[in-house]
Amino acid sequence: MNYESPRNLLKFTTIIKKLLKAFVKPISTIIIMSSGVTKRTPMVRKGSKHLVEGIDLDSGSYIPHVPLSTHIDEDKFISGNTDIATDDVSQRMGLKGDFHNVMLLIFLYILQGIPLGLAGSIPMLLSGRKVSYKEQAIFSFVFWPFSIKLLWAPLVDSMYVKWFGRRKTWLIPTQYLIGIFMLVLSSYVNTILGTEDTASGKVDIIFLTFIFFMLNFLAATQDIAVDGWALTILSRRNVGWASTCNSVGQTAGYFLGNVVFLALESADFCNKYLRSEPQSEGVVTLASFLYYNGIVFFISTTLVWLLKHEKDDPDVDADQGIVDTYKQLIRVICLPSVISYAIIILTAKVAFAAADSLSGLKLIEAGMPKETLALFAVPMVPIQIILPLIISKFTAGPRPMNIFLQAMPLRILIGLLYVFVVWLSHRVQETAGHFPLYFYGLILASYALHQVTVYGMFVAQVAFHAKISDPVIGGTYMTLLNTLANLGGNWPSTIALWLVDSLTWKSCEGVIGSCYSEQDIQACTNAGGTCVTTVDGYYVESFACVVIGFLWLQWRKRKVHQLDTLDLSHWKCL
Repeated sequence: MNYESPRNLLKFTTIIKKLLKAFVKPISTIIIMSSGVTKRTPMVRKGSKHLVEGIDLDSGSYIPHVPLSTHIDEDKFISGNTDIATDDVSQRMGLKGDFHNVMLLIFLYILQGIPLGLAGSIPMLLSGRKVSYKEQAIFSFVFWPFSIKLLWAPLVDSMYVKWFGRRKTWLIPTQYLIGIFMLVLSSYVNTILGTEDTASGKVDIIFLTFIFFMLNFLAATQDIAVDGWALTILSRRNVGWASTCNSVGQTAGYFLGNVVFLALESADFCNKYLRSEPQSEGVVTLASFLYYNGIVFFISTTLVWLLKHEKDDPDVDADQGIVDTYKQLIRVICLPSVISYAIIILTAKVAFAAADSLSGLKLIEAGMPKETLALFAVPMVPIQIILPLIISKFTAGPRPMNIFLQAMPLRILIGLLYVFVVWLSHRVQETAGHFPLYFYGLILASYALHQVTVYGMFVAQVAFHAKISDPVIGGTYMTLLNTLANLGGNWPSTIALWLVDSLTWKSCEGVIGSCYSEQDIQACTNAGGTCVTTVDGYYVESFACVVIGFLWLQWRKRKVHQLDTLDLSHWKCL
């Protein structure tokens, strides 16, 4: 088969054409369709452990992004057929009897998304505190819990107090702890960020990272509990709505904790759009935002504890020992095909590390207001809803990874487009922090194109996971693959942030001196000189990542095709 044929290469371009057509459809159609095209929870056979899991779409990226889970009709891959009669009954009955359960799940996922959004906004706040990129790399570890929750998911699934409820055993304490963390942190966050003394205050990056790592750890644990509860809280005919709740709720929560918070925290934004008299602070501060959300967590958790009863479903909540679950994981990991695929997904995103983790911060460094950059996520929401609808049509066949390989070269080249945007940002400012309208349009267009490639790879990857997962242990299998995929995105971003300062060359102009370290920079400034960047490590990393990306394609492209054509027996461990 000739994978380089023009017909095969033109497939991906039709995605962009259909995306443009989709924009003219009524919004109501988009909403209705989205309810049926979010990731459905894999249902596994009685006696096998289910670990419901979603992929955090490039969660370590600092370019504005609202995470959205993507639909794969996994039941078709697992059972091999669909019950048409059941589907007809489901359509006639709709959400009758389950509407309040759907609303509860959406609300729980909103709560989960708030700490995720806050964690995504902190790097933008840190950039205003002149934090080094190595310190930003340290903080990037806060995004890891959602990528490694497979390590403790079997514990959440297996250990519980029966009278309290299988999921509420973990959900209630976890949400109370998130509330406590937020309330306590609200009293000390200004000290941690060094904002109480703006002249000499220093960010305590280690403690800040620890606090937000624990917040995300608790949010990831809450996610495991809520995902599992979604299987029993909804009737069987509506269980497919669980992933819709995940997508809508987590996206809304992230939006509140990131975009809304950054806008309301910005004095410039509030003075321009919300106030008649200017003030020195925004409508909210990080401390007040944490405080009020801590109260929301306490009140809502108490209400769920007292008012919502948890029912058991022996077909879904089948007991299985922790040891047996870990043994299953080991058997899956030892499969030669899984080892080969793990190498692929753990290394593929090195090509995008600089573009995804550094471009947004570099724009802020150039003078772009952080709240303006965050607001670019707003027009992306319709695109992020529409894209999975379109791309899933191309990945539903027997070779989903074709789209993965077709999207990857374009996503690599978009890294160069981001380099141009960052370079241009230093040269087109009308006044400090103010850019011409066409520049904002360029950023928006670049980001929209970036999202097309991101979702092309993402949907193809999820479709492949659904295709190869052994239905006997479908939940555990999917969780393992998704965990590896998330790790494959996190570690390159952390490394890219860590190395950028070391690859940046600065010289001291005006006096004799150097600018290699913080002490050198201070000495140069005190002597009346100015540290000027001669080579920006961002550009070095960006070009290196592009080269690595195309070399990776030469190295692994054939292997990806081979894995995509393997018989399913190569992926079974029993």
